[in-house]
Amino acid sequence: MLSFLKQPIVVTAEINLNLVVLTVLGLLSRLWRLSYPRAVVFDEVYYGQFVSLYMKRIFFVDDSGPPLGHMLLALGGYLGGFDGNFLWNRIGAEYTTNVPVWCLRLLPALAGALCVPLAYQILVEMHFCHCAALGAALLILLENSLITQSRFMLLESILIFFILLAVLSYLKFYNLPRNSSFSGCWWFWLLLTGAACSCAVGVKYMGLFTYLLLLALAGLHFWHLIGDQSLSNVSLIWHFLARGLALLIIPVAMYLSFFCLHLTLLYRSGPHDQIMSSAFQASLEGGLARITQGQPLEVAYGSQITLRNVLGKPMQCWLHSHTSTYPIRYENGRGSSHQQQVTCYPFKDVNNWWIVKDPGMQQLVVSNPPRPVRHGHIVQLVHGITTRYLNTHDVAAPLSPHSQEVSCYIDYNISMPAQNLWRVEIVNRESDSEVWKTILSEVRFVHLNTSALSGASLPEWGYRQLEVVGEKLSKGYHQSMLWNVEEHRYGKSQEQKEREVELHSPTQMDISKNLSFMAKFTELQWKILTLKSEDTEHKYSSSALDWITMDTNIAYWLHPTSAAQIHLLGNVVTWTSANLAALLYTCLSLWYLVRRRRQIYDIPEDAWQLWLSAGGISVGGWAVNYLPFFLMEKTLFLYHYLPALTFQILLIPIVLQHLSDHLCSSLLLKSMFSGLTIAWFSSVYFAYCTFSPVTYGWPSLSAGELRALRWKDSWNILLRKQ
Repeated sequence: MLSFLKQPIVVTAEINLNLVVLTVLGLLSRLWRLSYPRAVVFDEVYYGQFVSLYMKRIFFVDDSGPPLGHMLLALGGYLGGFDGNFLWNRIGAEYTTNVPVWCLRLLPALAGALCVPLAYQILVEMHFCHCAALGAALLILLENSLITQSRFMLLESILIFFILLAVLSYLKFYNLPRNSSFSGCWWFWLLLTGAACSCAVGVKYMGLFTYLLLLALAGLHFWHLIGDQSLSNVSLIWHFLARGLALLIIPVAMYLSFFCLHLTLLYRSGPHDQIMSSAFQASLEGGLARITQGQPLEVAYGSQITLRNVLGKPMQCWLHSHTSTYPIRYENGRGSSHQQQVTCYPFKDVNNWWIVKDPGMQQLVVSNPPRPVRHGHIVQLVHGITTRYLNTHDVAAPLSPHSQEVSCYIDYNISMPAQNLWRVEIVNRESDSEVWKTILSEVRFVHLNTSALSGASLPEWGYRQLEVVGEKLSKGYHQSMLWNVEEHRYGKSQEQKEREVELHSPTQMDISKNLSFMAKFTELQWKILTLKSEDTEHKYSSSALDWITMDTNIAYWLHPTSAAQIHLLGNVVTWTSANLAALLYTCLSLWYLVRRRRQIYDIPEDAWQLWLSAGGISVGGWAVNYLPFFLMEKTLFLYHYLPALTFQILLIPIVLQHLSDHLCSSLLLKSMFSGLTIAWFSSVYFAYCTFSPVTYGWPSLSAGELRALRWKDSWNILLRKQ
């Protein structure tokens, strides 16, 4: 029974030494002196703030992209025991002892290091020789800009890693034999493709373009699969469903899971949540939730409420009034009603409180039982402190003369009667009898026209608060017309002095207003996509045209006392070679196409198909990661080009092998071409070594040596004044 123990148990494994060596070299190049400099380097000042907020579980919104990349950076801080206590206020600030610099920079460095073996495997899976694959990996290894970007707490190296992983996984999947369909290996590579694409998009939205490129390739390959007569209709359907599951459904589910984890981790209120809706803010611990806890859900006649504008632009604000009146005449000579001002005030204030009154009754308290206000009900809104009614009439608004003035009515005994009846319309209602709910309902108040926030700031007489106007009623509506009840209590005091005391007191009733995950995700995703930070011209910003020829650089860090510095500068030889390779690929492809049109076939059909497929990935990857920047209205930097550059670098050994295999016809030509390739690669290594002092920030160079590095007049190499 135990006879199998008589023979030794032997396990055999194939180890690709090329991969092992490349991985080790990649790790050495990215991890060497990783904690140096122990100071904030360029955009670490930006991403570090988010890492600290993760450590403290404080909610934030970053309009630069989804949360996966931020969470991976925060994971490094968590593993290093970072408590989040550091003031990220300037580049070059020395890190305190509680900041685990090595751990914070570890994941980007690992991602950058693994790009080296990934490049090797991608060329192998494209069916190029191991020598070409080794060349691609070494070019990635010796690319100074990729090294610099991967050694700090930045996201580009992580993005490039997931992009390359997605490409490799799909190539592995596509190259599997037909008889291995639906096997474990087949499912593994297909699912890994979808997962890597989702992670790429989850790090930065630029990953979406590579995802779309792979979807297009998958669609093209499935189209070819349809023409395979050996496959039954049922088998084709299963292939289609498998690809849909792995490349569409699972990536979407993973993308949602990134936000789910993000929102689970960040459950505390902070300064960033003010741009979110009242309902979102109330779902966070502290902040608005602390104020609104215990509020009644249903707005009733007699309710005391504050009304927050849903749009939140140009800033969040609340419907507000005060004892000041509109000036009798404006600076342009137009007259006003001289009624009490109604504005939108961007701060919480007792003058933001209003009382919902039944027009048919005089009482300003909630009856027992409360009579809820429903969609379509007519109400009057009474200002809590001044007890004047919200009103609008045929008088031009102060800054928007095409719209009507909104005021609180003062009876001057002139022929201007009060017009203070408003119909409540719940825009996001589920039925026409829906009750007006605190925080959750988005309402507009319909008079003979519609109340809307104009967004213009009033002059000094209006205390620079935002103008509120009445717009003519239309079938459509803008978010500036919508309001939601943020703070709410049931009024109990009929006397004005007692009511003023009541307006300052907290509410008593308990009610939960937790949003569903999908509601929070939808709102957060919309904010990320539409929130625009102020685009200011940066000293090191550049245009997309500057990137191809590397006419720009970025100074990442300068030592406070010595001349040691770190720059984002690429390997000049590699960048130039990548551009030449792209140009040569385009010219050769056009030449072959014209010749093939004339029935002249310069290369075998399998070589032509290999040429096209390799170009589809490398040139296509370059194009989808570069060309969209011409359409973007944002501040651009050189590092935005790095994903496109990575694909362009992969094209260099593809073109070199093609030239060697098909254009060097004799042994002599091949030998000469090999010699030139070795000489060229030596120049790549020379450029890498030349610029390594400003890639790693060590050693410190003299002023003369720094001037010698300025190979282009447009580069900004920093020189200290003597």
